[in-house]
Amino acid sequence: MSVAGVGPALDGIVFDKPSRTKVVVAVVEPGRGPVFRTAHPETLSEREQAGSDDPALRLLIRRTPPPVHGAARDGGTRGKGSAGFTRGASHRPTGR
Repeated sequence: MSVAGVGPALDGIVFDKPSRTKVVVAVVEPGRGPVFRTAHPETLSEREQAGSDDPALRLLIRRTPPPVHGAARDGGTRGKGSAGFTRGASHRPTGR
């Protein structure tokens, strides 16, 4: 993909699409090297052939853990607490 934005268009590889209006793209920034940038999907365009920076971008993607979607917003869908602890702690009298 090619990312057009405020500066010059950069060649990149799409890493993740967390929402309809946000895409995480791996790009090589001059002076910084391979980094992730968020972009709007409308600023992306298809490339005809692979770029010269693609091996560095693939290495960045390979060493980055995969994104986890919805973990912070799940609420109570995954269950409660740790397995094996189904109730809260009971009252513990003191001073005896």
